[in-house]
Amino acid sequence: MDLQSRPSLQLYSVRREFEADPRGTLRRVAELGYESVEVVGFSGRADLLAGLLQESGLRAISGHAHLVGVPDVEAIIRDAQILGLNAVIDPAIPRERWSTRHDIEESARGFAAVAEIAAAAGLEVGYHNHEWELQSVIDGRPALEVFAEVLDPRVVLEVDTFWAEVGGVSAPGLLSRLGDRVRYLHLKDGPLTRDTISQLPLGQGAVDVPAVLAAAPRAHRIVEFDDHDGDIFAAVEASRRFLVDRAA
Repeated sequence: MDLQSRPSLQLYSVRREFEADPRGTLRRVAELGYESVEVVGFSGRADLLAGLLQESGLRAISGHAHLVGVPDVEAIIRDAQILGLNAVIDPAIPRERWSTRHDIEESARGFAAVAEIAAAAGLEVGYHNHEWELQSVIDGRPALEVFAEVLDPRVVLEVDTFWAEVGGVSAPGLLSRLGDRVRYLHLKDGPLTRDTISQLPLGQGAVDVPAVLAAAPRAHRIVEFDDHDGDIFAAVEASRRFLVDRAA
């Protein structure tokens, strides 16, 4: 599947709808033109989710799960295999763990250990940023860039381009500096604020989405809304269409 011209949807975007009606929500996502998704909260219910995805015709390409310091990371990897994921991505290391180089290097060592386990299962592991990894500065550089520099080369990055901008760093510039380490993009738009309810479909906010796409042309494109004041299905459809039109 060409994940540059066929974007995926992070199911967190429709989490409320999914919890109320999992089968109907996935069917609706497929009807909107999505062929693949990124799953969240899959640990412990992979068999059920795999069945629902197969029913809907959707493929799960990646999933979010905490990986470092958890009691049974092997169980998470097994669930990822059940779902046929390419990668498991840790959604967040807490803000307080980004203030010193020592803490960053300790986190990187944790990811290296998990990468070893995942590689044996044919999986990648990665990390997804928020704004605080960019707001924290270590030796004159955003902490996320220091983290990338000390990471095991098997660990990939999923750059949330909206949160990078909220963190005060140009997302296109960041992507250019991080290079091929970036395998996945979270794409969202809106005013550059932590007020997530104001998020908008791609192309309707303050993020220069075309420049973001140009800076990471080989990264998998994943639409995500943290929240939205309106019809979420219409919003994710508009974002998909924005990306498809630019890939044509």
